[in-house]
Amino acid sequence: MLGLLAGLTVAGAGSGIVVTRWAAHDGTPAPATPPGPAVATVAVERTDLSTARTMPGTLGYGTPRTIRGAGGTVTWLPPAGTTVTLGRPLYRNDDQPVILLYGATPMFRTIQGAGTTGRDVRVIVDNLRALGYKTGDQPHHIRPGDGVLTPGVVAAVKKWQQDTGRPVTGTITPEHVAVLPGPVRVAEVVAELGGPAADGVLTVTGRKKVVTVPVGAADLGSIGKGDAVQVELPGGTTTDGTVTAVARDARPAADAEGGQPLVDVTVTVKKADAVKKLDTAPVQVSFAGEIRENVLAVPVAALLALREGGHAVQIADGPLIAVETGMFAMGMVEISGDGLAEGSRVVTVS
Repeated sequence: MLGLLAGLTVAGAGSGIVVTRWAAHDGTPAPATPPGPAVATVAVERTDLSTARTMPGTLGYGTPRTIRGAGGTVTWLPPAGTTVTLGRPLYRNDDQPVILLYGATPMFRTIQGAGTTGRDVRVIVDNLRALGYKTGDQPHHIRPGDGVLTPGVVAAVKKWQQDTGRPVTGTITPEHVAVLPGPVRVAEVVAELGGPAADGVLTVTGRKKVVTVPVGAADLGSIGKGDAVQVELPGGTTTDGTVTAVARDARPAADAEGGQPLVDVTVTVKKADAVKKLDTAPVQVSFAGEIRENVLAVPVAALLALREGGHAVQIADGPLIAVETGMFAMGMVEISGDGLAEGSRVVTVS
């Protein structure tokens, strides 16, 4: 029977790795440890990196928005494709027009009573003025962005109600108006005549054609408002475009099994004539991104996170080298550090 095993501990030169070897007291070598999987290595490259990329998008009128009434019954609907502008009816609720107003604060309460103050009141004041009604002066002591329901505003409301065929009360309720950022195009009629307005009446979009590009939240990178892009249309023709909006909220991917959340990037085509014959179409959008020329780079999988912070790469059969990272692009990362050279082989995940 073999005796107890004696150990010999050897420190790997410069690696910080301790290797322990064993032999039996009677001199019989211990069984060899089965070899582990081969370590994958890759050469450090000197190359150009670019965040330029091409992504699929959809030409249309932007993301639809559903219009719902606060109550009542739908009694008239415009056809899909109709453009509705300031002061015009979006639909009729209980046979009364629901008027489009422009603004950022929706009607969330009944506006009545002299002295009522708020941002929703300011929406009413600004729109009445834009429609040509005299509202009188607003008090100077109010909070910026607020409006006050003064006698002059009440008089203007009554005149507006008379002109639009509503009961002349001087009071505005959420059923009277729909507040949206600007003119809209009716994308789809959702309700049926006689149906409840609260269930959804219409979907609307902006009037101008835009391209919507869904981008993975983790892949937004340097994409920002104002960036110049190229849009490839069906048939292969290209036209210039500009990023006009990057959504602030991510939405779930259609593939709920693991797709990352998506952020909608809106691109406006510079020459409207280029898309005048198309209402909707699949397109490809090329983002220029940034370029880093003549840099050392390795696959991202070769980076090792250091416990004390930062990153390093493991030279094959050699030491760890701390590195500074630069641009990440196309699965590669720019690196720099003492002892790095083009052609050096580093350990990576296979």
